[in-house]
Amino acid sequence: MLHALGISAALLAPAGAAVAQDAQPLAAAPEPAIMSDLASKTLLLDAVSAGERLVAVGSRGHILYSDDQGESWTQAEVPARQVLTAVYFVDEQNGWAVGHDSMILHSSDGGQNWALQYRDPALDQPADPDGPGLLERPLMDVWFRDDQTGFAVGAYGLFLRTDDGGATWEDRSDSIDNEYGMHYNAIAPVHNAGLMMVGEMGSLYRSSDYGDTWETLDTSPYDGTWFGVSGTGKTGQVVVWGLRGNLYRSENFGFTWQPVEFSNKAPQATLLGGNLSADGKLAIVGAGGVILTSDDYGKTFEAHTRADRVALATAKRLPDGHLLLVGQHGVVRASANGLKDSQQ
Repeated sequence: MLHALGISAALLAPAGAAVAQDAQPLAAAPEPAIMSDLASKTLLLDAVSAGERLVAVGSRGHILYSDDQGESWTQAEVPARQVLTAVYFVDEQNGWAVGHDSMILHSSDGGQNWALQYRDPALDQPADPDGPGLLERPLMDVWFRDDQTGFAVGAYGLFLRTDDGGATWEDRSDSIDNEYGMHYNAIAPVHNAGLMMVGEMGSLYRSSDYGDTWETLDTSPYDGTWFGVSGTGKTGQVVVWGLRGNLYRSENFGFTWQPVEFSNKAPQATLLGGNLSADGKLAIVGAGGVILTSDDYGKTFEAHTRADRVALATAKRLPDGHLLLVGQHGVVRASANGLKDSQQ
């Protein structure tokens, strides 16, 4: 569901007489997302806080916000209808959403209105009728260290950076040692340590200066795909998760790893997304309605499975103790362990 796969190798159309004067670009200009009363019930992939407001993003360019902690949702006006995979707010007003077509959207009013900042430049090149299709490079995650400097990461080793709040984005993919172009699936801060980034084939990357320089780690405890990463709120502590229920924890910023302990039976389902709350509680979710919760900074987890078995993309602990579950059937408030919906 969350994996970004390209279609074929990309070749930009050659310049010169071989391109007709009226050649059309590879992709048409983005069209606004369609407003729908059912937007909160369709596929959503991420949700974050913007101050006291919640903002969620997902399929068809849907962006929704809630001012009552998920009891009700309002759809925002969005200038594109591409799938949006992740969202991040650096403060209660300024946020960025990323997704397919390497698209980056920005909001300066807490998620009510959005503007297009960036999309794959190749989409504006003339289409070559004799050439192969476009190599789609979706962005999978975004993180800002302040309101000016941020990073957007995605498929085939795509790594973008801005130092002016997104007015311009620079492709810095070559600054990371990723010879085979592994997908980057998630990026997250680790308390008092730096940033950790994870991807396919067990790839792990670490930045001690919060994004300026990167080190490719050879300490990964698993050679399958990682889908998520989170700090625990403790200095240098980080958890990573991915295929087949693999969940590992490091207490030294990725130098060594240990499998996470469970108070009950460990899950085997693929783990997709999760979040750390302000009080050090972790929630991680995945395929088949699996929900993992930790109240001790990720040292131990308790596993549960929802009766509906609906795939979940991420979860967020709310201030009142409820879980906000985001996934295949949209967004819903649930009990502290995620098993019982708090609204019908």
